[in-house]
Amino acid sequence: MSTELHHIEPVSSATASRLNWLRAGVLGANDGIISTAGVVIGVAAATPERTAILVAGLATLAAGAMSMAVGEYVSVSTQRDSERAMLEKERRELEDFPEEELEELAGIYRAKGISDELAHQVATQLTAHDALAAHAEAELKIDPDELTNPWHAAWASMVAFTLGAILPLAAILLTPIAFHVVVTVSAVLLALALTGVISAYLGGSATTPAVVRVVLGGALAMAITWVIGTLVGMQVG
Repeated sequence: MSTELHHIEPVSSATASRLNWLRAGVLGANDGIISTAGVVIGVAAATPERTAILVAGLATLAAGAMSMAVGEYVSVSTQRDSERAMLEKERRELEDFPEEELEELAGIYRAKGISDELAHQVATQLTAHDALAAHAEAELKIDPDELTNPWHAAWASMVAFTLGAILPLAAILLTPIAFHVVVTVSAVLLALALTGVISAYLGGSATTPAVVRVVLGGALAMAITWVIGTLVGMQVG
């Protein structure tokens, strides 16, 4: 009987949480690469002045990083508030209706195919150990000890975007003017292909479609901003 109990013990969410952070970091870096590359390529098409390219690139980096940080903070704060509200509601129900909550927990395990006797035994033991944690994990899919941290999310998104944005900015500024667009586009597409491979690996999906999507998306963004920059440059010139 005890062996069976170990098999149905809830799995820790630590690994899944780390993978989610890694995926978020890759996506943030991907956004930084595409956003900054699109801007600097567009400006470079309009003017060869490095100062203009630098200012536009830094402005994009700063604005994008702050936007990612604020957006992630607001989003995760909302999620955390919702998780806390659900946990508080569950805590009150455990205090006011302990028997009904015990039966509810047993019912969750019965629905997974466990026998009535074993389901009730599991629910009783888990409730005696930590009733709130047992209900949170089985019913709400929340680990009370691992609620999402909005500050961590904000900093991670800002850093990931910044690191991604540095690549196209450095490529276009450190390359001779005659080749800076070609070198930047090549570096960006290679970096996007790498982010596609990493995101596919972390998500357990097929690599080729993920790489094709992100590379084509980045290429399209740069092509559009290049055309716009060229047209603007022609008008200004």
